Amino acid sequence: MKAITIPGLEWADVLDPIPGPDEELAAIHAAGVNRADLLQAKGMYPAPVGVTGILGLEMAGVTAGGRRVCSLLPGGGYAEKVAVHPDMLLDLPEHWSFEQGAAVPEVWLTAFVNLFLEGNLQAGETVLIHAGASGVGTAAIQLARDAGAARVLVTVRSPEKAQRCWDMGAEVIPPDHSEQVDLIIDCIGGAYLTQNIQALKPFGRLINIGLLGGSKGELNLSAILRNRLTIKGSTLRSRPRAEHIRIVQAFKERFWQKLIDGHFQIPIDRTFPIQETAEAHRYMAENRNFGKIVLVVAP
Repeated sequence: MKAITIPGLEWADVLDPIPGPDEELAAIHAAGVNRADLLQAKGMYPAPVGVTGILGLEMAGVTAGGRRVCSLLPGGGYAEKVAVHPDMLLDLPEHWSFEQGAAVPEVWLTAFVNLFLEGNLQAGETVLIHAGASGVGTAAIQLARDAGAARVLVTVRSPEKAQRCWDMGAEVIPPDHSEQVDLIIDCIGGAYLTQNIQALKPFGRLINIGLLGGSKGELNLSAILRNRLTIKGSTLRSRPRAEHIRIVQAFKERFWQKLIDGHFQIPIDRTFPIQETAEAHRYMAENRNFGKIVLVVAP
């Protein structure tokens, strides 16, 4: 088969994946682009032990049995084929394209995990989502509103993105805001640490899911003690398969039908042929996208 190889991000011949005893092969038609892919391509985010080094954390395609599916992956999405566990698969409705399917698993499951399983968001609370125009951000806005959050606040980089987040029901605030919130979903890291701690109400929760603004920042322990705050680090990829399966099933029970029914938007900013992966990565690195960037593997 062919896959994107690193370094170079070239579409080249590689060995076919060999399914394990509890896996099946799927032909990939589209794959989502994520920040983790950019880091891995630069040698800064190696695949977990035992996982293929091929990029790609989500895909949509067709199983050997003919099912149209999408799936979260630990790796291997930037390719023509991938081995998947059947319990990880979500069936695509007939009215969805493969591009829509590929835009869902990584970002919607990341938003779901960190809002509810890690962040314990409750109806009536206020949540702040940094990088609200990202794939995770746009999913988190919609999930939080559906769950009854009193206010959904976001930070963004441009007036255009601010308007589109506003249209989704979020309030756009500057990074140096003075709002008080119950939960923060933060992909920036060190650069926002001080202001995040200042923004949390008593019993507030800070869930760090990325380090776009660095890994170091000043931490005010007195505020954490006084307000009984919780700080958690959270990644999705490194979790064991059994936990991934539980997450997929929990998301499926609570939100999948709403996605299928069109209750939520799946914003896709742009698609690229898989052969133009390097350009797709540059586009994301320049923060030009609102929502997802998707690679088309099989037109």
